[in-house]
Amino acid sequence: MSPGTLKLEAPGALQMSLYFKRKHKINGDPCRLGKCQNSRPDPIVLITGANRGIGREIALNLAKAGLTVVMGCRDIPRSESVRKAIIKESGNTGVHLLQIDLCSMKSIRAFTESFSQKYERLDVLINNAGVFSSIREETQDGLEKTMAVNYFGPFLLTNLLLPMLIKSDDARIITIASDSYKGGEIDLNDLNMKKSKYRGFKAYSNSKLAMILFTLELAERLKDRGISVNAVHPGSAPTGIWPDERWYFRLLTLLIKPFMVSVAEAAQTPVFLAISEEARGITGCYFRNMKIKEIKGKGKDPFLKKKLWEHTERIVGIN
Repeated sequence: MSPGTLKLEAPGALQMSLYFKRKHKINGDPCRLGKCQNSRPDPIVLITGANRGIGREIALNLAKAGLTVVMGCRDIPRSESVRKAIIKESGNTGVHLLQIDLCSMKSIRAFTESFSQKYERLDVLINNAGVFSSIREETQDGLEKTMAVNYFGPFLLTNLLLPMLIKSDDARIITIASDSYKGGEIDLNDLNMKKSKYRGFKAYSNSKLAMILFTLELAERLKDRGISVNAVHPGSAPTGIWPDERWYFRLLTLLIKPFMVSVAEAAQTPVFLAISEEARGITGCYFRNMKIKEIKGKGKDPFLKKKLWEHTERIVGIN
């Protein structure tokens, strides 16, 4: 389905939208909300960074809808308490936890191997985990941390999980992006910001622009495989991603707080894309507030997205 054919004014979609605005979470009959979109048993969803913020809220909503939820998290002891809380709140015992550190290519490869041994397929992949760093840090692989967690890691994870996604009859890949991509720049010769002056917001914007380009290129590559690929701007929410050790970050948080959406509101669009029948077949789009938004500037550069893909393949070591 092309962007132009999506009609959010249609009765079903409008009902879904109004429902989310009223409740901010999934309750009631899961079939009404899209769980029963096809005959497959027990849809399986993987959410990275599902132990807090938007990721936790998405996990809770999808658990309430009856899906098997796999939480991909770095800190297992801390995340285990969250898993138990989600089971208690949702009444769904099919909430599981697997360790993954998106800073580490080795960890990502180990995770995908473990996942493929435990599950027969993957229906929904939500690349949610993200970081913001005010200082330049490098991972054990020699990658700049913000780009590693927000882009290189999800790129590798998604590609390694494609064999599992292909086994699904309605696979969906959802990337949590940000409107900050508009301020990003991609220097193919300096993706890890070794040559340019490091600035936290610039690195974050660059990583989100990279994810937009990745989403579009992946959607094009998978258009004949029945896998939907979309990106989402969830809105600015109090997720704790911004560091508070410096006075100007505390001031910034204070200034933008009145304009923030709740974590529950931020989770609405990812949940909609994950389970709604209305979203079936839609691919290569950028969503905000349950609607498709035009991608602007460098985010729609056809040459850049292909070149970035080629550079990234070499960096993460896949073909």
